[in-house]
Amino acid sequence: MTHELTAVQLASASSNADARGGWWRDAVIYQVYVRSFADSGGDGVGDLRGVRERLPHLARLGVDAVWLTPFYVSPQADGGYDVADYRAVDPLFGDLADADDLVRGAHALGLRVIVDVVPNHTSAEHPWFRAALAGDRAARARYLFRPGRGADGAEPPNDWESVFGGPAWTRVADGEWYLHLFAPEQPDLDWAHPEVPAEFSSVLRFWLDLGVDGFRVDVAHGMVKAPGLPDIGRGAQATLIGTEPLPFFDQDGVHEIHRSWRRLLDSYGGDRIGVAEAWAPTSERLALYVRPDELHQAFNFRFLNCPWDTTAMRTVIDESLAATASVGAPTTWVLSNHDVVRHVTRYGGGERGLARARAAALLMLALPGSAYVYQGEELGLPEVLDLPDAARRDPAFHRGAGQDGLRDGCRVPIPWSGTEPPYGFGPAGSWLPQPAGWGGLSVAAQTGDPHSTLELYRAALELRRALPGLGAPGGGRSGAAGDSGAAGDSGDSGDWEGPATGMRWLSAPEGVLLFTRPDFACTLNSRPVPVELPAPGRPVLSSSPVCTDSRTVVLPPDSCTWWAM
Repeated sequence: MTHELTAVQLASASSNADARGGWWRDAVIYQVYVRSFADSGGDGVGDLRGVRERLPHLARLGVDAVWLTPFYVSPQADGGYDVADYRAVDPLFGDLADADDLVRGAHALGLRVIVDVVPNHTSAEHPWFRAALAGDRAARARYLFRPGRGADGAEPPNDWESVFGGPAWTRVADGEWYLHLFAPEQPDLDWAHPEVPAEFSSVLRFWLDLGVDGFRVDVAHGMVKAPGLPDIGRGAQATLIGTEPLPFFDQDGVHEIHRSWRRLLDSYGGDRIGVAEAWAPTSERLALYVRPDELHQAFNFRFLNCPWDTTAMRTVIDESLAATASVGAPTTWVLSNHDVVRHVTRYGGGERGLARARAAALLMLALPGSAYVYQGEELGLPEVLDLPDAARRDPAFHRGAGQDGLRDGCRVPIPWSGTEPPYGFGPAGSWLPQPAGWGGLSVAAQTGDPHSTLELYRAALELRRALPGLGAPGGGRSGAAGDSGAAGDSGDSGDWEGPATGMRWLSAPEGVLLFTRPDFACTLNSRPVPVELPAPGRPVLSSSPVCTDSRTVVLPPDSCTWWAM
């Protein structure tokens, strides 16, 4: 038995979150990296029309919403996260009519649409910055220009480093320097200037009026810098992000920006939401972004970064649930995105990596709260590790001492059908080369195969909707706001029940996680060998075939199983 649900017709159980506290509290949200999802135009680049045509795949998968990476006018210095016009679609991806069609088409299929907004910086081609470089002092005041240090101002204003490597400052012709925490083509805005927040409120209203259901806020922790822009006093600063306090990230002033955006979102009907991409040094700091008057969700990168180790997993789960419970918010869970190595590869690659990735997916989808799925993970795609240097587009690849510069490997266009590239991605090639041998991983190849990763995801999402104990905390899917609670003390290996999650840890052998939720249990065996234990119920879904006589069960290596109780 691998996917019991593939042979069982369950009544469609739509979320009742709208009536009981917000659809986002237990939503499964699918991330589309637009340029790598589907190409309708034959130029090898994914586009909005391509996404629109492939929406039935997402509806059949069973997700609740789709999050689109930036499709705005951009020179594409950083994959569209360098925006030159926030109110227009880049011709590379289509036009505003295509965006409107996509939103309407998604809504017709019962899918909500979340779009990226990039408020920390603009493109260097943005009209504001072009005016600033031309000497317009009013335009320059919207950015962080500063005089240099040293007798002739030849040294940067401070020692800050770009996340992509090298100094975070670039000098312009008149001798001043401007701040860019990312690429030089992405100058940081000065959010203390009143025209900046006013402009972004207008941008948000523009897309809300078009019908989008919310925003993923890029670098939500970055818009405010410490007064005086103090030195950090050490190098390798990118390695400190999310682990130590930094004067350019997670400053308290960002929260007033998010409060103002929450008021704007609440002024629209239909439960529009804001999602923070925020790095903070502790779970408690991250929880501040999802207080009742701020954003609705924040990405839980601690879960993404957790090693394949049950002690570490339980600690992250407990601390994440406890932190969000303190502010009455749902926890989010994510395993991959467009900035990290795909988790099949992170977990070891090959058969072992795939087995662990499948198990981790079931674990993620069994936890209280909301889950994010990155395009292609439902296919079990590995990272592409052998892209030629000439094909790489990641700006960090061409700079030193920042990120590893290898983000292109998780952005390779996904396979839809066929046995040779571009595997149905579009009528021509693809902007990044696809590996030979991906035909067996395509949507078409996996559809109908009960042992495939795609059918595992479909079954899991169907079951997640059908079982009342899954989804949001509070004893049932789509629990009311404020129901979240800690799952237990990670130092306690015995039975423990959270105060409000309906989640209870039970004793289990070393290397095994076992928890229950109402009428449901989940087991995860992280060990490379089978483990026998008393059967907690009737198996309904497993990432690998399980053997049980109803009294005991032998859990396969690197596997996760769901149980009805």
